[in-house]
Amino acid sequence: MENNDDQTYDGYIKALTDISRAITSDLFIEDLLKLIVMVTAKVTGVEICSLWIVNEEEKPPKIRLKATQSISPDYIIDRALGLDEGVVGFVVTHKKPLVLLDVLESDLFKEKEMAKKLGLVSMVGIPLVAKEEKVIGVLNCFTATPHDFSDTEVNLLRAVANQSAIAIVNTELMVKTKVIQEELEARKKIEQAKEVLMHNRQMTGDEAYGWIRKRSMDSRKSIREVAEAVILSNEIFNNESP
Repeated sequence: MENNDDQTYDGYIKALTDISRAITSDLFIEDLLKLIVMVTAKVTGVEICSLWIVNEEEKPPKIRLKATQSISPDYIIDRALGLDEGVVGFVVTHKKPLVLLDVLESDLFKEKEMAKKLGLVSMVGIPLVAKEEKVIGVLNCFTATPHDFSDTEVNLLRAVANQSAIAIVNTELMVKTKVIQEELEARKKIEQAKEVLMHNRQMTGDEAYGWIRKRSMDSRKSIREVAEAVILSNEIFNNESP
């Protein structure tokens, strides 16, 4: 961790600025999560920074490791914990940071073999708090030497975590909106193509959709692509007609 308070503060402000900028950018969610751990690790000088995200689609919900700046194969393996397991489960359910001076001495910390291999000693887990106090994930920072995270450090990390939560929620919303828009556009195209086939080939609606679907499977193109080809060919044919 940085020793100079001014340097640390300036670094955190830069991290917040980088993450704020990402809120309005076109980053994919994976790139955004990677950016958060990279800037946090650089600012704090910690050994490993990782981001765990709650997946509520799983029943019961799990919290999964989604990003880290570590390149160690012992750390980047796919990992998931229940909301009542480990440090990340504790941070999610209690909605507050947790500082451990020695992870090997803590009953909460479940991955002691990994910590021994990588030489991890102290850690802090910070909740990512979104709107209405909802915790969507956990930001973990590990040091290779004993370090008692100060209140100032924890508060600065909370600011980074909360800004990250906003960025993640906004990005997910943008992705969902984009997917919905694309689905609506695809449906419009398919309906248009069906009308063309019904008119030109005297097909029923079901027959027209079946025809489009078969061409999609045969050509390994999406149903939307086939529908667009039908519409385009019809436009060309009509334009060429005397």
